[in-house]
Amino acid sequence: MNERRYTLTISCPDRTGIIAAVSSFVAQHGGWIVEASYHTDDLTRHFFMRQEIRADSLPFELDEFRARFALLAEEFDMSWQVSDSAQKKRVVILVSKQDHCLNDLLHRWRSGELGIDIPCVISNHDDLRGFVEWHGIPFHRVEMDDKAAAFTEVSRLFEHNRGDALVLARFMQILPPQLCQRYAGRVINIHHSFLPSFAGAKPYHQAYQRGVKLIGATCHYVTEELDAGPIIEQDTVRIDHGDSVEDMVRYGRDIEKTVLARGLRYHVEDRVLVCGNKTVVFR
Repeated sequence: MNERRYTLTISCPDRTGIIAAVSSFVAQHGGWIVEASYHTDDLTRHFFMRQEIRADSLPFELDEFRARFALLAEEFDMSWQVSDSAQKKRVVILVSKQDHCLNDLLHRWRSGELGIDIPCVISNHDDLRGFVEWHGIPFHRVEMDDKAAAFTEVSRLFEHNRGDALVLARFMQILPPQLCQRYAGRVINIHHSFLPSFAGAKPYHQAYQRGVKLIGATCHYVTEELDAGPIIEQDTVRIDHGDSVEDMVRYGRDIEKTVLARGLRYHVEDRVLVCGNKTVVFR
């Protein structure tokens, strides 16, 4: 997609007339809606909407769009945001020693497949410094001996680099509650199991001991509760009794990187809306 678009996302209590009101607002200003998705959660009676609008079809820029739309949003008690495809999301990546997820993200970024900016990579080890710096991306090592000081520095780097999202690409550290709260809905993790099964450490070992026939990976938002945040994307692969733990780890790497890439893409394209501890994902 090369044309510039505004993406409008909305969640609000469900009622008659929401779609008509939003569509009329866009139409009365000459706006051209090129993609639209809607969903109502039957349990909560909450309504979710995503629209892509051609930016060149409107007579004003994004700031004025926000100012004008705010009146309509107030009428329907909307939680909403609008983003500009011309402004790439800034994604800061956290990683430890395993490189498969990082490698995949950097490949997709470098090839232009993943339309993001990566202002820096942060790690608690130096193993991947050369690989990251070869891509021309600043690399910061943050020692984890003093966790409070370490995560204060992570937060500082994220703010200094004007990060929009923080991605844990097999970062083998638990984020403190205050950081999870501060960046709620902006921290994305890849967990190497099909959650909620086998949360926590060594999920492939847990799966092997349990004798499951499917293993998977889960991309989710990070919350204070370990591996329990809203799920964005998941996938699985079939295994059998002849597969060792090492085999499962090897199969899992392929799932982890593709699931993380898909989940991150949905997030930066504003396709994910949080509904309690669930998500609505407009693919």
